[in-house]
Amino acid sequence: MTHTDATPSPGGPSAGRAVDPAFPARRGCPMDPPALLGELREQAPASRVTLWDGSRPWLVTRHAEARQVLRDERFSADSSRDGFPFVSRAATALRDSPPSFIRMDPPEHDRRRRMVTQEFMIKRVARLGPRVERMVDGLLDDMIAAGPPADLVDAFALPLPSLVICELLGVPYADHAFFQDRSRVLLNQHTPVEQVRAARDELSGYLRDLVEEKAVHPQDDLLGRLLAAHPDRDELTLDDTVRMALLLLIAGHETTANMTALSVLDLLQHPRQWELLCADPGRVAGAVEELLRHQTIVHTGLPRVALADTEIGGVTVRAGDGVLVSLAAANRDERAFPEPDRLDVGRPGRRHLAFGFGVHQCLGQPLARLELQIALTGIVRRLPGLRIAVPTGELSFRDTMAIFGLFQLPVAW
Repeated sequence: MTHTDATPSPGGPSAGRAVDPAFPARRGCPMDPPALLGELREQAPASRVTLWDGSRPWLVTRHAEARQVLRDERFSADSSRDGFPFVSRAATALRDSPPSFIRMDPPEHDRRRRMVTQEFMIKRVARLGPRVERMVDGLLDDMIAAGPPADLVDAFALPLPSLVICELLGVPYADHAFFQDRSRVLLNQHTPVEQVRAARDELSGYLRDLVEEKAVHPQDDLLGRLLAAHPDRDELTLDDTVRMALLLLIAGHETTANMTALSVLDLLQHPRQWELLCADPGRVAGAVEELLRHQTIVHTGLPRVALADTEIGGVTVRAGDGVLVSLAAANRDERAFPEPDRLDVGRPGRRHLAFGFGVHQCLGQPLARLELQIALTGIVRRLPGLRIAVPTGELSFRDTMAIFGLFQLPVAW
């Protein structure tokens, strides 16, 4: 049975339910995953859901089964395969363009990823620490000098990772408004397909000009080193480099920016947790792991398609079935995390799946951790009296975006 078959699997988790629930589901409390995810997680490790196009992929909601799927090569990340689930019409706009390595399977995925892996090794990223600290101090200096109220997103959370990724890649920060605007279009799941393609082409064209310049005049930045290390254009074409640059540029600022703002809001809504960090900023590194778990910004799941009949926690997924792995649901699974809905900055371990799992686990996680740790340390040290400047009901959340977060976060101190 393929994912377009409207008949539930006999005895499967959809049995007895007339219509599989629509996905993505809306949130009740903006800071918690949709209630539907918890309901499905209690019923079965994987359940059928209905997407915008009527297709019915499996949604994996438990922690152990999420890890199983993400490390199993029988589940493909190749978006060109039949049955691959697209969670929105906008997402299908990218189906007609060659994929970046996150939409490839081994061994080609591994070969492409290895080309940039060393740039994100922990020791190499750690050397960026002093530079990121200066960026954090400078942004906070400017925000404090301007006086409250301030939009933490616009003044701090968005410019910090944009500055970092621009410097790392060798992209002029002066162009940040251009690429941030196009990124928002690409990540908005309600954007018409034609606009998604236009934004992709504009951003790709901008990066192609940059890459072509670096190919002629190499510089000591990630893109320059990548081009210099692979002079054989049969191994790494300029188009390949542009696609890699596009992925790293968008992921490098959108994810950390939204996680920074959400982390601050989450802490301010839990005053005792905020006070613990203000009293002892040395706890920030552990708190970042808990915040990553509690606020999972990849909120619509990681898409896969089954290459062979496979059992997931007693549920049989057939070859050709689409699968979505809900990181947000897995990170609130009480089987893995006692009292999972409670924010506890003292919670031990890194068992969360905020960065995914398996061969496709986020390449940039050492950089994301570094930025989040330095950003939150700077904020709790310099602005212990920080508070939300508007009623929380007035906050605008990015629930239609592929990356969850806040559009603005007005604060005062």
